[in-house]
Amino acid sequence: MQTAPGRGSLHVIAAPSGAGKTSLVKAVLDRDPSLRVSVSHTTRKPRPHERDGEHYHFVSIDEFKRLVEAGEFLEYAQVFDNYYGTSRSAVEALCSRGIDVILEIDWQGARQVRKAQPDCRTIFILPPSRRSLEERLRNRKTDSEEVIQRRLRDSITDMSHYSEFDRVIVNDQFEDAVSQLLSLLRGGGGYEAGRPELQPLIRDLLG
Repeated sequence: MQTAPGRGSLHVIAAPSGAGKTSLVKAVLDRDPSLRVSVSHTTRKPRPHERDGEHYHFVSIDEFKRLVEAGEFLEYAQVFDNYYGTSRSAVEALCSRGIDVILEIDWQGARQVRKAQPDCRTIFILPPSRRSLEERLRNRKTDSEEVIQRRLRDSITDMSHYSEFDRVIVNDQFEDAVSQLLSLLRGGGGYEAGRPELQPLIRDLLG
């Protein structure tokens, strides 16, 4: 399904924890300021550098549940003991103004968005290997061993849903991955999720 003329496109980008999705999105925004990321709501506590309304809309669990009941979310999900959701009205306001919008969400949220807006474009980011994924998680130096192991287990679950997405990018060489993602966000083709050359990597990642 094509986006209506003059209307912005909705791009859904998902990845397992540690695949580099946030860094890739930041890089494409630096290169193309016309793109906009939808600011999600979350019940988790803000980190020291995060500002309300810029990084997330930080809300209580009760407020989040009220918004769910009111149908205010295009999608929402529970991730690592916290809730995250995307404002339906905020996304619509941007797209109606001709602005291309990026959603950084997980595969559960992507499934909800596809159902609500079938014309969205979905992209999944994979790491180049399972070893690389574990190294990236450890190099953060912010999580305990127990949390790292849980994130690895959850990452395998996340990656098993890669085929539900339209396109898949492997974040091996960062600048190459940025170029590929920017191309897709600008309407380019290629990088289909079902391409045969992905299969050896998928076997390694899902093991």
